[in-house]
Amino acid sequence: MSEIYLNTFLQYLADHNKQDGCRLPSLSELSKATQTSIPSLREQLEVARAFGFVEVKPKTGIRKNRYQFTPAVTASLSYAVKEDRRRFDAFADLRKHIEAAYFEEAAALLTKEDIESLFQLIQAARQKLAHKPVEIPFYEHRDFHLLMYSRLENPFVTGLLEAYWYMYEEVGLNRYTGIDYQVRVWEYHEKIVESIQLGEFSNSKKTLLEHMILLNQRPLEKAKNDHFE
Repeated sequence: MSEIYLNTFLQYLADHNKQDGCRLPSLSELSKATQTSIPSLREQLEVARAFGFVEVKPKTGIRKNRYQFTPAVTASLSYAVKEDRRRFDAFADLRKHIEAAYFEEAAALLTKEDIESLFQLIQAARQKLAHKPVEIPFYEHRDFHLLMYSRLENPFVTGLLEAYWYMYEEVGLNRYTGIDYQVRVWEYHEKIVESIQLGEFSNSKKTLLEHMILLNQRPLEKAKNDHFE
């Protein structure tokens, strides 16, 4: 029944050439194989490109990408937020629940190298905050949270989280300059990683949940323009 949601090209892509990175036939060959006109295939190919299922380059032709959920979510989320800014708040709330639900499972999968990388991100963030003028460590912030969940073999969880951080930047939350808030955020981050390093995943999750309600502790005049950390 799922095929009713797929156009001819996407059905072909799902049924053939299972290997990621494989080169697909030309449009003329695909037209013969699928009994679909080339103009129609071109339109369908653009849909596949928008979803990130394929890439098209002049010299290499059409290649199948590794499946990712992120492009489809990001495109839909971008439209939703453009139409109504408040929808980012709803998505931010969803992201909070996703991180909480998967935290202990994700933390248990982290390697020693991952934990060291998390500590390095904390150090890099603090260096930016100590810089004059202050530099907001957005990319360290994003990479910290995404690395926490990077070992999960669930493209839907990671796709939703990646889309959140893309839109976080798009709506301008990466420009928040409250230094006291930023310092507290990274203190929480350090406590989270220290507990993970000790194998105390429940304590680490407790700290994560505490740090997620940090927004409520900000002055109202600052909080009204900002959203979940």
